[in-house]
Amino acid sequence: MSHAPITQRKQDHIDWILKDDLIERNQSGFDKIKLTHRALPECDFAEIDSQTQFLSRPLAFPMLISSMTGGATQQLAQTNRHLAEAAEASQVAMAVGSQRTLVEDQEALQSFQLRRYAPNIPLIANMGAVQLNYGFGFDQAKLMIDTLEADALFLHLNPLQEVIQPEGDTNFARLTDKIEQLASELSVPVILKEVGCGLSATDIQLGLNAGIKWFDIAGRGGTSWSRIEANRSSSTSEKSLGVLFQDWGLTTPEALMAARPFQDQANFIASGGIRNGIDMVKSVIIGGQICGLAAPLLKPALESSAATYEKIQQLHQEFRTAQFLLGAPTLADLFLNDALIVS
Repeated sequence: MSHAPITQRKQDHIDWILKDDLIERNQSGFDKIKLTHRALPECDFAEIDSQTQFLSRPLAFPMLISSMTGGATQQLAQTNRHLAEAAEASQVAMAVGSQRTLVEDQEALQSFQLRRYAPNIPLIANMGAVQLNYGFGFDQAKLMIDTLEADALFLHLNPLQEVIQPEGDTNFARLTDKIEQLASELSVPVILKEVGCGLSATDIQLGLNAGIKWFDIAGRGGTSWSRIEANRSSSTSEKSLGVLFQDWGLTTPEALMAARPFQDQANFIASGGIRNGIDMVKSVIIGGQICGLAAPLLKPALESSAATYEKIQQLHQEFRTAQFLLGAPTLADLFLNDALIVS
């Protein structure tokens, strides 16, 4: 059965992540951050508390399943269902992949009707910000939000991916005004999100000027979308360009440090190259209120809800263990606590 080109693109993305090991760059920079072990943590592991609030809903620990996929194929819809069911059982947040496919391919609807599987957790809809320059606006954003019954909308920023992508949309001119207008019209918060190259201080300031209060800094060093799109291209020059830029951008720690001056004005999601609970704890220490992960959950999500749930529980146990070994019984003891970092 043939599907719309955009759905095939979503399937291509999954296929290439599974086929090309070098898409995972292993250059997030978290290994350079050393934490201070406490031999006398002065707390009871059984009482370690990782709970938090996000978008007015409780989370068991500060985890967001970052945007991965969605589309008209059975595999894409089933993957999103597995993610949603596991997120609900684990009490963590979930964001869906770009919902442009919902607008262009009506068969993708089931892929994003996830509230029935996840009635109590934060769900985040997702639209490419650049689409505001290609005819998308309030009506399309509202469709995405309503279909998911979402608590917020990601406007993702992916200029590098769009340049490399064979079908890319590359007009990012004067987007800030359109972002501001859309954010003022919607009934849920808009979150500005990079997809793996990091947000700079200038980007954050532009977002603040547009009334944005939440940012997902999404640094480089994990999944390289530049390399994924290079694999998809039939052009030798585009393939070469995608490989050249596969490590472009700010790492997640670098982007979090760039966000430090804005901590009293905005809230930050740390994502990009976070691969375990220790990386998550480091992200909270340097300024991330929520930690987003995608790649570690892809294979489990392709398998089952149970396998995805098991992986999330592993991450939670890693997170709590790191808290304990730092003598930090609550998230407040971690957040922006530079004393926990070995200088």
